[in-house]
Amino acid sequence: MTKHVKRHKMPKQWPVAKKGTTFVVRPSSDKEKGIPILILLRDLMQIAQTKREVKKAIHQKHILLNNKPVRDEKQSTLLFDVLTIVPSKKNYRVILSEKGKFDLEEIKSPDQDKKISKVINKKVLKGKKVQLNLSDGRNILSDIKCEVNDSLLINLKNRKIEKCLPLEEKAKVIIFAGKHTGKMGSVDKIKGEEHIAKLNIDGEEVNVLIKQLMVVL
Repeated sequence: MTKHVKRHKMPKQWPVAKKGTTFVVRPSSDKEKGIPILILLRDLMQIAQTKREVKKAIHQKHILLNNKPVRDEKQSTLLFDVLTIVPSKKNYRVILSEKGKFDLEEIKSPDQDKKISKVINKKVLKGKKVQLNLSDGRNILSDIKCEVNDSLLINLKNRKIEKCLPLEEKAKVIIFAGKHTGKMGSVDKIKGEEHIAKLNIDGEEVNVLIKQLMVVL
């Protein structure tokens, strides 16, 4: 895999100008779902001017992602990840703007220790243990009642589930893919056989694929 992606082929969610150098850094994983640490720190937050400065901060363990030191500048950050800048003691959550671009919002305690992730698969293992596979790559063994397409509120300190957020009528959701990316609304009706949810977004009725939704608080 190449270390870079052509600028004109980068995901629409990346808040980077289309004009500029030919290439931008390729994330180490989740190109379509995430954004590299380098772009967040240098291009969006502008707390570093160069890749070298970002790499130095990472080497000094000044940058944490979900309470763990960042590995390298290509590491991908996903929706609702928590980014911590250790020297300034500031915490930021990765969000989507209403225009569908990745953005950051500063958060305070205790929100810095919490993260929402979507359940994308569910398996029953030996001993009837239930494994929940999440959209951010986590696999969690849990007895909590939670179904595929629900969301989990996770405590980043103890890595435990605090609650399940079910996909149901009146649930609050964010659209993270498709033409309505970044919009938030509430569920009016779930059309299970069609894999579609009818949402109310600021009074407008919109049909969205369930796989493009995440339940939020």
